[in-house]
Amino acid sequence: MGSTGFAASTSSRRSLEVSLAALIAVGVILVFWSQQRYPALLKKLHAGTAIKVAGPISFDALLKVTPAMPAPTRVMRTSVNWLYTNRFGMYFAVPFGAAMMTLLAGVGTPRRFSSAAGNVLCGAVAGAPMGVCANCATPVAQSLLVGGASTRLTVAAMISSPSFNPVVVAMTFVLFPLPLAAMRVVAPALLLAALPWLVRENELVVRSFGVSTGEGLGARLLAFCRTYVRNLLRLTVLTLPWMLLAAVVGAMAAEMIPAYGTRMPVSVIGVVLVALLGTLLPVPMALDVALAYVLYHAGVPTPYVAVLLCTLGPVSVYSLSALGKQLDWRTSLRLGGAVALLGCVVGFVVMRFPIL
Repeated sequence: MGSTGFAASTSSRRSLEVSLAALIAVGVILVFWSQQRYPALLKKLHAGTAIKVAGPISFDALLKVTPAMPAPTRVMRTSVNWLYTNRFGMYFAVPFGAAMMTLLAGVGTPRRFSSAAGNVLCGAVAGAPMGVCANCATPVAQSLLVGGASTRLTVAAMISSPSFNPVVVAMTFVLFPLPLAAMRVVAPALLLAALPWLVRENELVVRSFGVSTGEGLGARLLAFCRTYVRNLLRLTVLTLPWMLLAAVVGAMAAEMIPAYGTRMPVSVIGVVLVALLGTLLPVPMALDVALAYVLYHAGVPTPYVAVLLCTLGPVSVYSLSALGKQLDWRTSLRLGGAVALLGCVVGFVVMRFPIL
């Protein structure tokens, strides 16, 4: 009888914490979707061919950047502009991720499918409407991994969010010829299909809050708040250093690589270099499509545009670095290499069979 009472009390406690964590997560994502992300995405979609970018890796420009400025100044200002552009995504990702960490700890045993395909498909479906780039999806992914979620499900959601968001996909088909737009969809789909061979599944771990059962409601709520704030701080510490590093590395790549490089005659080496650059650049949500269109409209060779269109979105130096730290560097290198390889294949196909 005592054992039954203990189980019921523990279940009640977990139900309270899971419900509160789920309420926070749903509230955060609804505010984010309704007040910022989808209004901003729909505005970009309605802009059509008039869409503009303020910098090489940002939609917004808090600080002005001109070619006449010294290189360190350009890098610093571009880094600040990138952080400024990603602010709304991070306002969502960190509180939402902390809620997911708290929720998964309350569940104890995160649910997952027994098949690799099931986990990848579930992650892809869950990630598509999330509306954050690979950079802002990273804190959410870190929280899920810490909470014991499936690695394949988590990485699939990270890739799906920037790649298969319905508004971004619609933008692609509005701005580009059908063959290029189709490649933008097929490339990440192939990446997801290869995910079981690129990312190893983690072991299922049972987690719990480890709380006593004799506390009243007030003590339960206080314990929940402490747990959530602790998870919030933990996720911030996990996120901030890699975010700052990505800002500097991305700005250096964008500002130090000569702009005329994409105007050189198309070559195999050029395609490979553009694929590597596109894989690493940490671009905000939908900037992959917008930047590729701006370059396409400016007369940059179509193979280079196609490569950037297919490599800028799925991963970035930030997401790969965080995954390397969270999982292992071999997984990160395999994932980044697969994105670059798909980009090269796209570039070679367009070289061999010109789209236009």
